Amino acid sequence: MRPRTILGVLVLAAALAGFGFAVSTPRSAPLAGPAPREDFPVTDTKKPSAAELKQKLSPMQYHVTQEAGTEPPFRNEYWNEHREGVYVDVVSGKPLFSSKDKFDSGCGWPSFTKPLAGPDVVEKRDVTLGMIRTEVRSSAVDSHLGHVFEDGPADRGGLRYCINSAALRFVPVADLEQEGLGSFLPLFGKAAATPKEELATLAGGCFWGMEDLLRKQPGVLGTEVGYTGGTVAKATYEHHEGHAEAVQIRFDPSKTTYEALLRFFFRMHDPTTLNRQGNDTGSSYRSAIFFHSEAQRLAAEKVKAEVDASGKWKRPIVTEITAAGPWWRAEDYHQDYLIKHPGGYTCHWVRD
Repeated sequence: MRPRTILGVLVLAAALAGFGFAVSTPRSAPLAGPAPREDFPVTDTKKPSAAELKQKLSPMQYHVTQEAGTEPPFRNEYWNEHREGVYVDVVSGKPLFSSKDKFDSGCGWPSFTKPLAGPDVVEKRDVTLGMIRTEVRSSAVDSHLGHVFEDGPADRGGLRYCINSAALRFVPVADLEQEGLGSFLPLFGKAAATPKEELATLAGGCFWGMEDLLRKQPGVLGTEVGYTGGTVAKATYEHHEGHAEAVQIRFDPSKTTYEALLRFFFRMHDPTTLNRQGNDTGSSYRSAIFFHSEAQRLAAEKVKAEVDASGKWKRPIVTEITAAGPWWRAEDYHQDYLIKHPGGYTCHWVRD
């Protein structure tokens, strides 16, 4: 056997031992975390192209996340990381794991007892290497993260999420607020700072009527109408294909909450009509919530589910929840339209 072949066998043997490949069957009933699934729904984050990823990621990060590779044990960034904080997807920035769930497994890779609550970690049956395992991937951009095994601490659920450091980026507690992850501060016994002003972006039909109702809500500091959610740059009223007519709301979180605004939003328009509001049809008039932080995403999903289950609407809610992107301010004559033109066209009213 040639030296290079021998070295390759030794490296593979070390990986098999450390990454838990001796486990030959997948866990059949999850003790914690999401259930195994075969599909990877891309959620609110658009996956960059291969060329973009190769520019953004190191060769090892690209190999692990895009080619389902495995980094060397004990020679990776986070296997011996003991600081408190949150581990996010290196590609999408979505929060995946907490240091509160990290433990020393001795395998040479970061090990966690469970992922953070939410839909950002999914699992898949993996039959590569001639054995059956459960692969862990990020749902937002379908990146390979590692595998999960049933040899974790019994008193903490019995699972070991064995994750490549190259698939993660660590955000220490001191940096959570500035990275938009302040909602996780209570995990570490710290209160999230209350901002003096917060931004909400909502779409639900013609922005004239939406703005007129939203501006009157308690705690609202200001509103602006515009176009977002599409790909056309420098969108205008005549040229905003793919964008929704939307309203940006600046509000004081000490006087109202994001959830309160969302509950009003679901009363002021019909969230069950796809790409339509009243007589206005087309994707410009779709129902959408464009979130600006992980906390807003979670709040949007919570309120949407509550409203859907309430029975107030007789048909399923079709409101999309997606990350906020570029914002193009609408022309001046659209701003404050119903103040300038009392009695002008609107298809919005508040339901009981």
